[in-house]
Amino acid sequence: MKIEFNYEKAFSRNIGWVTETEQQALRGKRIAIAGLGGVGGAHLLTLTRLGIGAFHISDFDVFDVPNFNRQAGAMMSTVGRPKSDVLAAMARDINPEVQIKVFEKGVNAENLEAFLEGVDLYVDGLDFFAFSARKLVYPACAVKSIPATTAAPLGMGTAMLNFLPGGMTFEEYFRWDGCTENQMALRFLIGLSPAMLQRGYLVDQSAVDFKARKGPSTPMACDLCAGVAATQALKILLRRGDIVSAPYGLHFDAYRNKMVKTWRPWGNGNPIQRIALAIASRQLGVE
Repeated sequence: MKIEFNYEKAFSRNIGWVTETEQQALRGKRIAIAGLGGVGGAHLLTLTRLGIGAFHISDFDVFDVPNFNRQAGAMMSTVGRPKSDVLAAMARDINPEVQIKVFEKGVNAENLEAFLEGVDLYVDGLDFFAFSARKLVYPACAVKSIPATTAAPLGMGTAMLNFLPGGMTFEEYFRWDGCTENQMALRFLIGLSPAMLQRGYLVDQSAVDFKARKGPSTPMACDLCAGVAATQALKILLRRGDIVSAPYGLHFDAYRNKMVKTWRPWGNGNPIQRIALAIASRQLGVE
């Protein structure tokens, strides 16, 4: 028996937490997601289930076995297949009407304009060490007045930052200009996670190696990121509720049973942050 897709039925269980009018508003929104690995694929599927009607997605990578512990779409049947193709198919299987424009070479200087064209929100799903892509996308979002959100998987929790039009920019907060890649990695970590809730239960310090571009991950953190980012997307797109934006952030750690609202005026230029950066630099051997 063939079942016809019906948008209103498919997302009817959202009603109550959103109104029918709001659900239709979400149907008309377009979100750009760069990176479809640890968190990006989960972002796409969660936002599709929220009823978002259109996406621009980018990733140049293929699935591999080390992706299995955390990445949506990673399984034996997809090893070697482009992440963008697999995730686009999964999203269309949820909502056959969804509009998806795939940027199979990732986001870069050549396709940045097209990637952000007509976009209502940017959601960062890039690999932690994707510095060059972030240095392109976030300034472009600021110029185009596109709100941007990032939810980083840290330990068994997530740290969230929003960058809203007219507010503090990504560079003003993280202060990457003039930094080496190792310094950018350190500033990104400390800036995302001023509370460092995840630090106390890392059982193998050798698993973190900035120079080798390596760090541990958990599926719980990635799923938490998707829930937090989708909630921020709902609030931003519908202009509902209190939206926390840089220099304020949120960090929830399910292992520690803690939720912290962080505040770092001047971002990584804050005296507390500068001390934290100096300590972490010595501990991790980052020059």
